[in-house]
Amino acid sequence: MADSEQSLTERIDTDMVGPIARRYFVSNGFDGALTGVGVTVGAYLSGIEEGLTVVSLGLAAAVGLTTSGVWSVWEIERAEMRAEIQETEEAMLADLSDTQIERDKMENQVVNALMSGLGPLLGLVVPLTPFLFEGTVFSLFLATLVSVGMAVGILFVFGAYMASISKQRWYIAGIRMGLAGIVVAVLNVFLPG
Repeated sequence: MADSEQSLTERIDTDMVGPIARRYFVSNGFDGALTGVGVTVGAYLSGIEEGLTVVSLGLAAAVGLTTSGVWSVWEIERAEMRAEIQETEEAMLADLSDTQIERDKMENQVVNALMSGLGPLLGLVVPLTPFLFEGTVFSLFLATLVSVGMAVGILFVFGAYMASISKQRWYIAGIRMGLAGIVVAVLNVFLPG
């Protein structure tokens, strides 16, 4: 098991897989966190009375976004991989079926698809946790505020992480990303309905 974990870590750190997997993870995690803000604020404003109902709605959204992330990237990367292999085969005048090149590209496809699905899962499910404590620790209103705060925190971390890669000011990028969560919450408050 340790060998396969090390192999996965090594693949994520390579130049070919790392940046693409990071982009999918952060982009889809951003979508997940913002969807979570919309679901939680919308649920509260629509009069839902139980935290577990909000969790159920959020999990349904997480299933959709995670499936979308994995499935779409699997198909995108599959098409890109096949195109790259065909181009290489034409240039080399050789069949690359069942070669290390094909296996490496397949592994990249798997890593990218998994990272694409993990982002929205994390971004949406983690901020749902306050609703598990609604009625004991939090009121529904307070659970909603804490949830939005957690989503904004996740967005901040995504921004800070991406800034650290590009040697920008992490706190500025974090604030920019976190601000999106606040904007979505405010827009939901003022939307009709």
